[in-house]
Amino acid sequence: MRIATATAVVLALAAGAAPGAVAKEHPATDKERPTLDGYWRMDGYGTVVALRNGNLQEYQTTSVSCLKGDAARGMGAGRYRTEDGDVITVRAAPGGDRASLSFDSSVGHRALRRVQALPDDCTRPAPKGPRAAFDVFWQSFAENYPFFAAKGIDWDAVRDTYRPQVHADTTRKELFSIFSKMVKPLHDAHVAVMDGDRVYAEVRPGTVRPSKELDAKVKKFIERRDLKHATYREDFAGGRITYADLPGGQGYLRISGFAGYAPQGAPFAAHLAELDRALDTVLTKERTRRLKGLLIDLRVNGGGSDVLGIRIAERLTDTPYVAYAKRARNDPADPGKHTRPEPIRVRPADAPRYTGPIAVLTGGSTVSAGETFTQALMDRPGRTVRVGQATQGVFSDVLARNLPGGMAVWLPNEEFLTRTGRTFDGTGIPPHLREPVFTEEEFAKNRDSAFDRAVRVLAAR
Repeated sequence: MRIATATAVVLALAAGAAPGAVAKEHPATDKERPTLDGYWRMDGYGTVVALRNGNLQEYQTTSVSCLKGDAARGMGAGRYRTEDGDVITVRAAPGGDRASLSFDSSVGHRALRRVQALPDDCTRPAPKGPRAAFDVFWQSFAENYPFFAAKGIDWDAVRDTYRPQVHADTTRKELFSIFSKMVKPLHDAHVAVMDGDRVYAEVRPGTVRPSKELDAKVKKFIERRDLKHATYREDFAGGRITYADLPGGQGYLRISGFAGYAPQGAPFAAHLAELDRALDTVLTKERTRRLKGLLIDLRVNGGGSDVLGIRIAERLTDTPYVAYAKRARNDPADPGKHTRPEPIRVRPADAPRYTGPIAVLTGGSTVSAGETFTQALMDRPGRTVRVGQATQGVFSDVLARNLPGGMAVWLPNEEFLTRTGRTFDGTGIPPHLREPVFTEEEFAKNRDSAFDRAVRVLAAR
């Protein structure tokens, strides 16, 4: 996903609608329905969308710039497909001057307001040179990043330190180094500086970024140690999901990501279908009746689509509830102003559901959609306990910004709120019961303290 996002995306409300509402298609004929053609400014996200000749074009804006972003081809009925295969839906509200935009792989919607024309900066050549790239980079964070105060970062002082180092002869390699130094103190896993194959990104100190190598090592360890007496075990979704029946009557569900369930290039619907196949195989009527507890292991989870996490949560409750609410920063000059929070709801699935006690295993390598799924289970009706270490602390969809000269940057601009209005950005979601997670000592002594603690907790309930 690339239009103003990366691993998940989207938020919006039709003007005057209740929180969480979406502008519904007008029940009139196509001839009477308000046209989508024209220009639309997003509420937040620094984005203008042009809908012309059945296609969609994104423009990434700041107070000093406008650069073209992604394009999407029309599919009819207000639907558009990006080159990456994401499907975007735009629906006009009655009156024709408001609309909502959503992505099939992301929860929530984004509000659109019709404007008469593109901003002036979008109609003239983009500025060039290293200084222009610096200014767009700095301004993109200044207008969209929500967490400077929480992290004790004076972004104005960062500009004053590094802008004098940039001049007409600054090389791309030097500029990449400067940008990397500017964002390093954020320790934000949803911030990345990119120049072709070169990528700079950080994680929270004391944590390890999820990787294929770490995932393979951990999976082998768990299969050898924790699941050696399992009475049934099966992999799904290209190995991203594992389920096992444990000897004590408990179930074990390991999810290493919320992406990659179907072959590369497959539409999101294929990933969703593969998840449903896994859930239908595992959560049968017979198994949901006899399970005495369920361990959900997210300790190495690289994130992906929040939609897939909500889909799983819908198989874990008989009662509707709010998973979390999303809001985005929407005032370039005031980081304290946001879009109206949109509740993201969990509705019981029309399929067998497990509603008994759950233990969620988390750690510092639980990232992004792995964290939003963890948050979605916090207010789940029933008994849910978290065991392990705090999650990484990044929840927002990723805002993708192009820079003059060909470089790019990713940054977050959203917050995921609990029912009390709290966010866990930066710190991560803490466990109820703290245990070491995949430390060198744990591996060396063949221990999995978090897994063992979770088994004991569920056995006692």
